[in-house]
Amino acid sequence: MGNRLVIAGGGPAGMMAGLLFARAGVETLVIEKHGDFLRDFRGDTVHPSTIELFDELGLAEALLLREHDVVTDIFASVGGRSYRVADLTHLPVRHKFMMMMPQWHFLDFVRDAAARWPAFSLRMDSEVVDLVLDGGRIGGVVLKDGERIAADLVIGADGRGSVLRDAAGLARRDLGAPIDIFWFRVPKPRTRHNDTMGRFTPGTVIAMIDRGDYWQCAFVFAKGGADRIRAGGLDDFRKRVALAVPEIAASLDAIRSWDDVKLLSVSLDRLTRWHRPGFLAIGDAAHAMSPVGGVGINLAIQDAVAAANILAGPLARGEAVDRLLAQVQARRLFPVRVVQGMQRVVHARVLGPTLSANAQMKAPFALRMLDRFPILQRIPARIVGLGVRREHIRSPAAIRK
Repeated sequence: MGNRLVIAGGGPAGMMAGLLFARAGVETLVIEKHGDFLRDFRGDTVHPSTIELFDELGLAEALLLREHDVVTDIFASVGGRSYRVADLTHLPVRHKFMMMMPQWHFLDFVRDAAARWPAFSLRMDSEVVDLVLDGGRIGGVVLKDGERIAADLVIGADGRGSVLRDAAGLARRDLGAPIDIFWFRVPKPRTRHNDTMGRFTPGTVIAMIDRGDYWQCAFVFAKGGADRIRAGGLDDFRKRVALAVPEIAASLDAIRSWDDVKLLSVSLDRLTRWHRPGFLAIGDAAHAMSPVGGVGINLAIQDAVAAANILAGPLARGEAVDRLLAQVQARRLFPVRVVQGMQRVVHARVLGPTLSANAQMKAPFALRMLDRFPILQRIPARIVGLGVRREHIRSPAAIRK
């Protein structure tokens, strides 16, 4: 018999699931198609709810020793005026802040934590391309080189472009995402405080993530407009950025060619069914999120925790779990629906009007209320920092030999 559990994809969902299932004593193999985790322009936010999960595992202090920046407030700049959107310092958790940490550092940390459990193994540079069908249920995975790996359960955590959800024949509901994003970086001096924020000016929205010595910038535009923007030339693109964020204008020569500007085609969708016998999809493979709010990683990790809470114990005892897979979807579908609904509202009522050619730059009513009554800033802080239906570690821990 092969591995009891095979996880396709070494992103936040896959690696967190690998840690928790191996911790429970389930023989676990995570398969990642790349040779390392070093991919730029990935989500860098480690939310308070995620830090709390590692606290429950006894790993938070070790995580906090890794290089990171602390974010306690979230701001938006509209028409040159700054508004505080969320104040995380009142959250009912021990760690009342977000960590800004490059995703590859976070994944390295999770890998190292998982490797301490004998049941865990990781294969890099191995791409899963198909599922093994065994008597009507999924019985393993097929790698790009033709190798077949048997499993009692396969978890598809292979991202928004998941090949396994398609191989499993799972239907997807497209909720529509009216935006795409150009990612780029520009250098900056280090500051005492992390200045991550969103900038809104007529016709332009730019999210600016403070990574210490450089800005990671997300230039938001109407879906399908990438070729039109490129056709206008790199100089015109730099001018648009400079008009929106004048203080970085002198650094924009760091964008030397369009090779320095990466396109993210934004998706907003979810599977109508996340599972079939022998297979479960989690994270972006089950529900692609908009970058709005930076909550995709948080939801993916919460999926992994819920899956382990429901499945790890029975798997460790050698029990069949097909009948339990629907419980994972039932547990996680509500928070996914809520967050995606909020993202659709932001798309329609904030980003859409701002990106229109005749945009009138006035702060939305909700933003003005948040600024006028600071106590209200605790509401978006709760949604972004802790999410909806927050998970806790309930999966068992095996005795290490």
